[in-house]
Amino acid sequence: MAVWFITGVSAGLGRALAAAALERGDAVHGTVRSSAAADAFAALGPAARAVMLDVTDEAALTTAIHAAGPIDILVNNAGYGLAGAVEEVGLAEARAQFEVNVFAPLAAIRAALPGMRARKSGHVINITSVSGIAVWPGTGVYCASKFALEAIGRALRDEVQEFGIAVTNVAPGGMRTDYAGRSLVKPAMPVAAYDGGVGHAAQDILADHAGHEPGDPARAAAAILAIAGRADAPRHLLLGTDALHYAERELELIEADIAAHRQVSLSIAFPGEGAA
Repeated sequence: MAVWFITGVSAGLGRALAAAALERGDAVHGTVRSSAAADAFAALGPAARAVMLDVTDEAALTTAIHAAGPIDILVNNAGYGLAGAVEEVGLAEARAQFEVNVFAPLAAIRAALPGMRARKSGHVINITSVSGIAVWPGTGVYCASKFALEAIGRALRDEVQEFGIAVTNVAPGGMRTDYAGRSLVKPAMPVAAYDGGVGHAAQDILADHAGHEPGDPARAAAAILAIAGRADAPRHLLLGTDALHYAERELELIEADIAAHRQVSLSIAFPGEGAA
């Protein structure tokens, strides 16, 4: 029986993943933000242990992870979307986004790693987004938060591999969750100049597609469950046809830029040095 600690299990992918792990016979400690959500999660079974806290409260999150005992799989799932042009997002809104999407996962990782290192085993799974690989205009600050979590996971993988710890960044595409509903925030001070343009297109697309996203949270949970806790777990796991499409397109654009400007890239070396 594996022991999981999953942030954000009230709904969506976090809830689906917790339910799948419980059905397999594992134990799950899951964070929620209300007593009603705690009761609903605990009702999933005796191995479902609700932890009521705000993930941005580092002390509370650290205490909860330590209290959970030996954790085999840490899943940084809690997060929310922010749809607005970069110019529209106030610094307080950007900081709030990073507190939940970046600093809370970092706090959870730092709390869980000492135990994993001591046992020489464990798996950290970060739920990022294809938007952390391929930027979507109109969600730049959200993308930046997922880029940051991607970078943390990539570096962490190499840092802790020698201790027998795996790290996987899971990047879903659109899923039929509350992301485009209650979990989506818009800037408090919109700029009218972006109305009808690229900067606001993401808001319209998300609203139009809400409830019709291609990804099934239950199937996504099954895909994560299949690699969770495995020594050969992948560094990256893209989930969804749209995630594959946008990630592959982004890589093609990067490769095209590298090829087109290779000589410019090489031109800054001191004469006789660094030529390729």
